[in-house]
Amino acid sequence: MFGNWLAQVAAVALMNLRNMRERAGTSLVALVGVAGVVTVVTGVLSIAEGFRSVLERAGADDVAIVLRGGASDEMNSNFSQAETRVIEDAEQVARDADGAIASTELYVIVDVPMARTGTPANVPLRGVSADSGALRQDFRIIDGRMFTPGTFEIIVGRGAVEQFSGLEVGRTVQSGSTNWVVAGHFADRGSVAESEIWTDATVLQGVYNRGASYQSVRAKLSTVDALQSFKDTLTADPRLNVRVLTERQYYEEQSRTLVSLVSSVGVAIAVLMGLGAVFAALNTMYSAVSTRTREIATLRALGFGAFPVVFSVLTEALLIGLVGGVIGMAIAYFAFNGMQASTLNFSSFSQITFAFAVTPALLVQGLIYALTLGLLGGLLPSVRAARLPIITGLREL
Repeated sequence: MFGNWLAQVAAVALMNLRNMRERAGTSLVALVGVAGVVTVVTGVLSIAEGFRSVLERAGADDVAIVLRGGASDEMNSNFSQAETRVIEDAEQVARDADGAIASTELYVIVDVPMARTGTPANVPLRGVSADSGALRQDFRIIDGRMFTPGTFEIIVGRGAVEQFSGLEVGRTVQSGSTNWVVAGHFADRGSVAESEIWTDATVLQGVYNRGASYQSVRAKLSTVDALQSFKDTLTADPRLNVRVLTERQYYEEQSRTLVSLVSSVGVAIAVLMGLGAVFAALNTMYSAVSTRTREIATLRALGFGAFPVVFSVLTEALLIGLVGGVIGMAIAYFAFNGMQASTLNFSSFSQITFAFAVTPALLVQGLIYALTLGLLGGLLPSVRAARLPIITGLREL
């Protein structure tokens, strides 16, 4: 009995697929609709994945960021020089021959023209200590050289060089009354640091009248598990009021707002465009059922059950969804993956450069969504086909 049922399902499904050539026009409309939806939705969501990725790559579990207590980011944080020394003296901070592996940092926002439009954009100019490069996982100078401490020299992240103009090695960048000379370019595995411009923290303090203040301390921990002990040591010190996080925790917080916003937009687009794709699939499958009315009635008269008929229509709809989804995923991957862009980081109100990331998880989501659209588009027409009275169908021309 079960074998007979499977034979009916296979026979009707194969016959239906062979006859798809007769409905090539309507099938193509539905296929293009599904492919378009998957392309757009995957492209939008790849923005969120790229932004998340660029921040996560900057994070390490054995590097701590110390902020003023209650501060959500560096812009709202402030430390005196004496406080930074207390933080660096904590026993959990790793040390080398030169002392604590830590960087006392501050930054300001400077205007730099966008490469494509020429309009000014906010770019972080970060003051760092000599050990700052050692704290970043894959920091390296890729062109020129490191800035000389105590001078008005800067180094520029690779992402900033690509997105903004006038940052070539040897060029002079004016900010306020100060002229900064670009000494080199650096890379850091595509992390958020590549969106920034770096200089000597002491020089930046003088130029912007920051006195001896800093905004954050970045410290290498002696072990990956030393964070809690480091946090306990600092919070127990009456001279300090601090908030301690790993780099990874800090950048996860920084990415939440934009990732949530872009994901919400992506879902809205998926729903709106998905409705259009479903209607196209419905039209295609209703057309298929209409042209096969006599054929379906004949099969029912020969003893084929209702479910094989339903399955045959759904198979065609799912095939359209599958092919459309694969095409959409391919277009999205080759069109968007790795594409460089910049956007506003709502946490710091500065531009951050990143690359669109069409991840395997996004591709799987796109395929599932395409199959769902096909299923929804074929469900009602398949039920209609199964309920079609045999006598009525046999009278159709």
